[in-house]
Amino acid sequence: MNTLEQKRHFDAIIEKIERARIRVSEHHIVKIVAASKYVEADAIRDLYAIGQRAFGENKVQDLKLKADLLNELPLEWHFIGTLQKNKINQLLTVRPHMIHSIDSLDLALALQERLFREKQTLRALVQVNSAYEESKSGFTPEEFLDRYAQITSECPNLHLQGIMSIGAHTDDRNVVKKSFETTRSLFDKLSNATTCSMGMSNDFELAIECGSNLVRLGSILFKQ
Repeated sequence: MNTLEQKRHFDAIIEKIERARIRVSEHHIVKIVAASKYVEADAIRDLYAIGQRAFGENKVQDLKLKADLLNELPLEWHFIGTLQKNKINQLLTVRPHMIHSIDSLDLALALQERLFREKQTLRALVQVNSAYEESKSGFTPEEFLDRYAQITSECPNLHLQGIMSIGAHTDDRNVVKKSFETTRSLFDKLSNATTCSMGMSNDFELAIECGSNLVRLGSILFKQ
């Protein structure tokens, strides 16, 4: 797509988000994180040129590479993948705006140890497996609130902002909706949380209608 076509495509996605958020409330604000894992730095630069600022990567090495290549741009980098503990040091050198995927107590404690040592803090979301799928990471809904409170208490250098989940992997809209509603109900029980991150390219409108205020859009944004 040329720049004009890309801008029209981007605006059409924004319109879908607007319609979905207004169905919730005119005061409901939704942020887009562009999931850029399958594209090169130039595609990120093109999307930045038409107004996108927040980008998310699934792999630490890709995040570091693209952040270095695009360091002249004031981009807001998010880490949205599963983080291996042996990649923590490399991730912290990038100083991302937020990590979306605290999916175990072990990971939270390992991050806390390194952050304390480096005298850093890091915004974070705690992941819930609201769809109860073996292929997904995260805490079960039943244990989520206790673990969130424990991480808050034991990991002061992790500044928890809220919750993240991935919708159920099915074509049954009702099942997907139920997983989103479970996530939102947990978010509503968190004191001082600001971010309910759920919804991707194939289900973001439903996620917003269920209360998401941050969507992670990849393939739909970077459509060629």
